[in-house]
Amino acid sequence: MAKKYKQKTRKGAAKRFKITATGKILRRTQNMRHLRANKSKKAKRNYRRLTQVTGRNAIRIKRMLGI
Repeated sequence: MAKKYKQKTRKGAAKRFKITATGKILRRTQNMRHLRANKSKKAKRNYRRLTQVTGRNAIRIKRMLGI
């Protein structure tokens, strides 16, 4: 009998992305790391929200997470 292999989760991806109950992938927005003084308060507030990963990237991330 041939040995079956388990797919390992990429831990770096597991820490960065969140999967919703419906299967959507969420990620943190960019532009929140540094140079925040010249950004508006509204922009900084909007950066706190998670955004959805779409298209080909979502497929690649799902593969990394073993889904």
